[in-house]
Amino acid sequence: MEIVAKILIALVAIEHLYILWMEMFAWETKGKEVFKAALPAEMFKPTKGLAANQGLYNGFLAAGLIWSLFICDEKWHTNIALFFLGCVAVAGIYGAISATKKIFFVQALPAILGIIAVILNAYL
Repeated sequence: MEIVAKILIALVAIEHLYILWMEMFAWETKGKEVFKAALPAEMFKPTKGLAANQGLYNGFLAAGLIWSLFICDEKWHTNIALFFLGCVAVAGIYGAISATKKIFFVQALPAILGIIAVILNAYL
């Protein structure tokens, strides 16, 4: 279960590095494709700064998840991984409510699966 948990943590981290890139550097191109159902096309240019700020926060989530993979102490690894996966899950659930339901499946669900794997690995 340890390998499954670490793979899920890594996948969620990689996804958030992608989100960082998209929101900070490709908001008016790739961001427009991804969020076309949630935001009118004419809103991408004026919201570029806001999206970049969101992208930075997604980068912090990725950094925390990556950090958790390098922590040798099992208790600390578990706690840090659960904290950052929990942040991602909450952000994904909120995004599904406020923007588009697709965000739940793309962002929250992988984090929730990661939480389950980390808990199973730590406590079974």
